[in-house]
Amino acid sequence: MKRGGDLAITVLTGIVAIPLGLVIALLIRCTMGGPVLFRQTRTGLHGKEFEILKFRTMRDRRFPEEPDAPRITRLGELLRRTSLDELPQLWNVARGEMGVIGPRPTLPEQVVHYSRRQRGRLDVRPGLTGWAQVRGRNSITWPERIELDLWYVRNRSLALDLRILLLTVKVLLRPAGITAAGGVNPGFPAPTEPADTAVPVPAAGNEPPPAVINLPRQGTAPRQSTANRTAPRPAPPVRPAPVHAAVEEAS
Repeated sequence: MKRGGDLAITVLTGIVAIPLGLVIALLIRCTMGGPVLFRQTRTGLHGKEFEILKFRTMRDRRFPEEPDAPRITRLGELLRRTSLDELPQLWNVARGEMGVIGPRPTLPEQVVHYSRRQRGRLDVRPGLTGWAQVRGRNSITWPERIELDLWYVRNRSLALDLRILLLTVKVLLRPAGITAAGGVNPGFPAPTEPADTAVPVPAAGNEPPPAVINLPRQGTAPRQSTANRTAPRPAPPVRPAPVHAAVEEAS
């Protein structure tokens, strides 16, 4: 039933989206040249990768070290603020790679850092909009977003999907949280030591609080028994560097 609803919404939206998309494509072509679409590999249902489509919002780099934020054009800024840059993803929905409602698809290099529990985020199709999108979007941290998505996966229902659709309309009319502070969205943090501290995520409105986020306590180390105090300490593990998503990869 959910898949049928996705297709129905895609067809109805496409009546307006197709002519609007053609106008946007023409404006991008005139202001930035080609290509019109930005393509990127994302991770979808059960970890299957697919190519997501977005309207291009940044001009090409003038030099290799040029930062992302200054490359956003005025048209691109407008498209992002109104979320019209996501319009081509209706094609991803039509192909069955995405749904209308679900966790936003993330980069494969971020997914490899998921814990076993966080991989529960991949148990449903990624969506155009989702619970985390209407509860803060990129203004909240990655751990908070993932917890909200996991709460959705556990509690998903037709009533919840309809509520998210209504809240999405509100977010589109009053955009907020499109990018984090400074215009650059942090990537998913690399895993650290086994957690020993639980940090609760504040509940959104009257919703039941999602599960706690486990984070390592700073400045503490596991106690050693007396017998092992003289033994040489093992070398610390090499930790992968955090993955930082570029501005174009924001959502």
